[in-house]
Amino acid sequence: MFIDTAKVFVQAGRGGDGAVSFRKEIYVDKGGPDGGNGGRGGDVIFQASKDENTLLSLRYNPELKAGDGARGAKRQAAGKSGKDFFVKVPIGTIVRRMDTDEVLADLTHDGEEAVVARGGDGGFGNAHFKSSVRQTPRTAELGLKGDIFEAQLELRLLADVGLVGFPNAGKSSFLAVVSNAKPEVADYEFTTLVPNLGVATIDERDILIADIPGLIEGAGDGKGLGTAFLRHVKRTKVILHLIDAYSDDVVERYKTIRAELGKFDASLLERPEVVALTKTEGFDKELLGMQTDALKTTTNSPIFAISSQAHMGLKEVLRALAQKVSESIASEAEAALAATETHDPEAIVTITLPEHKRLKGFTVEKKGGMFVVTGVEIEKFAMKTDLENYDSVNRLRDIMKKLGVMTALRRVGAEPDSIVKIAEREFPMQEPPREW
Repeated sequence: MFIDTAKVFVQAGRGGDGAVSFRKEIYVDKGGPDGGNGGRGGDVIFQASKDENTLLSLRYNPELKAGDGARGAKRQAAGKSGKDFFVKVPIGTIVRRMDTDEVLADLTHDGEEAVVARGGDGGFGNAHFKSSVRQTPRTAELGLKGDIFEAQLELRLLADVGLVGFPNAGKSSFLAVVSNAKPEVADYEFTTLVPNLGVATIDERDILIADIPGLIEGAGDGKGLGTAFLRHVKRTKVILHLIDAYSDDVVERYKTIRAELGKFDASLLERPEVVALTKTEGFDKELLGMQTDALKTTTNSPIFAISSQAHMGLKEVLRALAQKVSESIASEAEAALAATETHDPEAIVTITLPEHKRLKGFTVEKKGGMFVVTGVEIEKFAMKTDLENYDSVNRLRDIMKKLGVMTALRRVGAEPDSIVKIAEREFPMQEPPREW
């Protein structure tokens, strides 16, 4: 079964916690800290494979989870990193994060890999915090969570040529005759319900052709087979527009399909194109000439008369397609080269705020009786803090003081017993007196 979309739940591994440990040896009275760091969480990695041609398996197994990192151990032994989770998908798969609509991967080559979700860092063990003034640190960090989100997968076939046209225009017959593909062919509409791929060879040149299921008026709005397969046209370098010569108005049919392509994606109207009138065996030559002349008033694209059944005009069409594909590849190469050599100042992306300042930036906001602190760096420290560990929380307070967070809290009215919230973690601004 051909499935070209799937929704999955992606969860990278959590980092392992750091360990609090001290050397215990017979002849060593006071052993130093030797708690090891936690292991890093595993990544979720997508890999394009030529052996995959559908997203069906991910419909039935939508949870993609990598392994968690192991906890650190004594003798400064680091925890084992979590196992990466590899996901094989067809070439042409796009991975999009659903909550942000960000494209995380666009896999277009066999073997191409992309880390879609990164595992969390492991926490430092107490051996990491030993210094000349802190000989016996009793604090260790917690491991960080890995990326967790839902993703939409979309497969767009990669082909040199995309066949478009009304149902029963002869697309499947054309593909079956000129290539090694075996699409279903019959004399009724919507014979093709899934895209088919075939390789045609002309003058020792191979062309990969995709047969897109038949379009109708309103397809760009989802009618008929709708946009379910229009996405596959976006990957093709050249469009071969097939029109049944027995149509009442070939010009109107041509315009209708062009309108639907433009409605779906305006850039498709700029795609190189070849037009072919099909089923022309035994067709009246004078009428065929009139149809061709009428199409020439609408398009500057080359126009051919072909018959898949009688093998008429097929080589000429394939040669025209091969030429268009070559020109498209050359044009793409020139554009890529020009992009790398551009000196246009508007093409240069600049970051106005230095990275280190952006990370250390934070905001403090009073919400009810709580003070909420947000910021990349301080949130990361908070997530690594074990709130059950007295020394760990005091270390976080020291970091807040160094970053200026404590000063900012006092400016907005925070008192020593005020509750501070950072990265969904709550604790008092100052440690309450211990009860003895």
